[in-house]
Amino acid sequence: MIDRLHTGTRMSKIVKHNGTVYLCGQVGAGDTVTEQTRDCLSRIDALLAEAGSDRNHILQAIVWLADMADFAEMNAVWDAWVPEGHAPARACGEARLARDALKVEIIITAAETPVLEGDRQ
Repeated sequence: MIDRLHTGTRMSKIVKHNGTVYLCGQVGAGDTVTEQTRDCLSRIDALLAEAGSDRNHILQAIVWLADMADFAEMNAVWDAWVPEGHAPARACGEARLARDALKVEIIITAAETPVLEGDRQ
């Protein structure tokens, strides 16, 4: 079964299939890479929670930067956000993003958080 959440004409924000959560690319608000990365990761946290997952269960991350010169700045925020011992497989590249003001976009694939027997209703 495939579950699609927040589905529009072009995309769904969340797609769940066989215990895997796929998020559409997330961007953030702000003027700097630090601000945009923080906001983007906050949005990812919210979507993962809605999908029944969290940052401890991220399998893969794809990070697009408008300028690879921002790599260290983005990584400073990323490194503080990723739980120790739970770093996902990750790729980072430079790409022209949808709007000139955007500096970072992150795409996440995660595993659903297992439901414990005591949590079942």
